[in-house]
Amino acid sequence: MNTIVVKFGGSSVADNEKLKTVAKKIIDLYNKNNNIVVVLSAQGKTTDKLLNEAHKLTNNTKTNKRELDTLISTGEQVSISKLSILLISLGYPAVSLTRLAGTE
Repeated sequence: MNTIVVKFGGSSVADNEKLKTVAKKIIDLYNKNNNIVVVLSAQGKTTDKLLNEAHKLTNNTKTNKRELDTLISTGEQVSISKLSILLISLGYPAVSLTRLAGTE
C-alpha cells in the first residue's frame, strides 16, 4: 500500500461544493488502495481576513508572531475539520490533526 500526500490550496476548498470535489479526489485515491495524507489551506481569503482583524486590534502585531500563527491556524483547522466530517459522512475513515509550533 502506497502513501500519497496531497495538498489543496485555499481556492480548492473555498466553499462546500469545492470541498466535495476535493473529497471525491481523495476517495478516488483511497479506493485505489492508497493511504492518503491531506494537507489543506484555509478556505478562500480566510487568512487575509484574520490578519486584517488582528491589525484592527493593534498595529503592533509583528511583535507577537506566535499569537498571529495561532490565529491564522484556525483557518486551516476549519478546513481540515470540515473535510474530515465530510469524508466520515461518506463512509471513509478520516481524522483531522494539528500541531502548533511551541507546543512540544
